[in-house]
Amino acid sequence: MDILNGLVVFLNFVFIPAAAYGAQLALGALGVTLIYGILRFSNFAHGDTMAFGTAIVILLTWGLQALGVSIFPLPTALLALPLAIALTALLVLGTDRAVYRFYRKQKAAPIIFVMASVGVMFVMNGLTRLLIGVNEQRFDDGARFIIDVRTFREMTGLAEGLALRSTQALTVVLAFAVMVALFWFLNRTRSGKAMRAYSDNEDLALLSGIDPERVVRLTWIIAAGLMVIAGTLYGLDKSFRPFNYFQILLPIFAAAIVGGLGNPLGAIAGGFLVAFSEVAVTYPWVRVVSYIAPWYDPGQGNLMQLLGTEYKFAVSFVILIVVLLFKPTGLFRGKSV
Repeated sequence: MDILNGLVVFLNFVFIPAAAYGAQLALGALGVTLIYGILRFSNFAHGDTMAFGTAIVILLTWGLQALGVSIFPLPTALLALPLAIALTALLVLGTDRAVYRFYRKQKAAPIIFVMASVGVMFVMNGLTRLLIGVNEQRFDDGARFIIDVRTFREMTGLAEGLALRSTQALTVVLAFAVMVALFWFLNRTRSGKAMRAYSDNEDLALLSGIDPERVVRLTWIIAAGLMVIAGTLYGLDKSFRPFNYFQILLPIFAAAIVGGLGNPLGAIAGGFLVAFSEVAVTYPWVRVVSYIAPWYDPGQGNLMQLLGTEYKFAVSFVILIVVLLFKPTGLFRGKSV
């Protein structure tokens, strides 16, 4: 019975939160790796574009709620997603035409694109703050829990209770569906194959008659979709503040680089690796150990916690540095940074 209680604590505070967070990072890293693999630069405006798209979702959600529209037990935000993706796609396409297209025609070095994306990042950040403000916003309506602690205890008779929030389950299911759809698109459709060909060898793709501007537009549209979905799921699971999306840029880039920049499968693996590492290193394991090994005395005041939760992003930074030093192409042999 003690082992089962320890397992429940592990699922409740480590596995389930890390799985949901990992799915969010994986979607974000997919957008980063798609832009890097095809457009060949690291988009530092990624996090703030996620924030802008999520802000649009929130405003549309509030509008739908005011009209009495809902899809209970699911969050109303799901209804707002398609229009928010379309509006964000228009914004990034406009940004590409106004900023990146000029440097693309000049065949500028990748670092020029990176610095341009930093400027875009500040503009996106300002737009988001003007649009929705800087305060925390919650927009998760619908059913709160699939399993709650009290019901689980009554069903099982265990001392520990398991809570599975609907937003956590929705995150994993929707992220998996998006990943499957993206891989199908890239591997089975003519447009997806054109994008892969352009990524592998730009000159050969141009000789084959592939329209580079069409590939660029498709890349931005798909990346916008991934950014808005990832940002919305992150906001539903936790809460929305524009600054949080600037902070999440580090673990997203860490996930993309760990898996291998330019490698979609690596981005997914990297997202879950970074998420589980962050949660595992910052979680106080004393409760789990007290159930699994009741004879072990960790000592009074010892939480068996390697780092405090305020150092969560430091874990991503360490992982990023280690990978860049020892395996810059990532675990799945992406393109070196």
